[in-house]
Amino acid sequence: MSQELAPLLLLLLSIHSALALRICSFNVRSFGESKQEDQNAMDVIVKVIKRCDIMLLMEIKDSNNRICPVLMEKLNGEKLVSVKRSYHYHDYQDGDVDVFSREPFVVWFQSPHTAVKDFVIIPLHTTPETSVKEIDELVDVYMDMKHRWKAENFIFMGDFNAGCSYVPKKAWKNIRLRTDPRFVWLIGDQEDTTVKRSTKCAYDRIVLRGQEIVSSVVPKSNSVFDFQKAYKLTEEEALDVSDHFPVEFKLQSSRAFTNSKKSVTVRKKTKSKRS
Repeated sequence: MSQELAPLLLLLLSIHSALALRICSFNVRSFGESKQEDQNAMDVIVKVIKRCDIMLLMEIKDSNNRICPVLMEKLNGEKLVSVKRSYHYHDYQDGDVDVFSREPFVVWFQSPHTAVKDFVIIPLHTTPETSVKEIDELVDVYMDMKHRWKAENFIFMGDFNAGCSYVPKKAWKNIRLRTDPRFVWLIGDQEDTTVKRSTKCAYDRIVLRGQEIVSSVVPKSNSVFDFQKAYKLTEEEALDVSDHFPVEFKLQSSRAFTNSKKSVTVRKKTKSKRS
């Protein structure tokens, strides 16, 4: 698949041996050669990516395959996860309309050091005018991949354009990913995931499906990373990087998850003895 046809790029990164696995999604906005030549913007982009163990990057415009090698030279470390399988989903079902502007490139990860040992990431970058249909169609992707791979734990993330007029409130009742309570939305409607303060639109989202992965999320780790504030950038400098902030969450390490369960057990035993 050429870089011109692949505006979504999933980078597998293991920068540090973290206690928890940080998974992020970032629309870098028109990440082409001009941005690559902007050293200040590139420095921020690299710092943002290095914070994460798995990063979904969007809007990479790299027909000459120059950006990815440059990034990978700057990013290295011990591997904490590995790719089990990947699949480019094609929406060719009988009786269904091909609604995706960018059909998801699905990746199944193995993660031996986290509480949940494997999970599937389904990325999505919608076109604003068709975002309602595209978000709804993710349920069909989920059903297909669950049947195809027999997987149980899923992460849906990316720029859903799920804010403001693109997805009005009355449209949510038609989106299965939203109405089915088994899909857990980690990034809510009120969170500002753009640098442009005037919009206040939560375009970028993270959604989970699977009891094991939901229970493995580090409490209060789902958030928006304000790189403008973190790196003390001006509005102009931040917009040179992107008009979106990354969204992220963490998965508990297997050790932390085990210790947490032991702690609960100890507290229960202590309480029973007192009673």
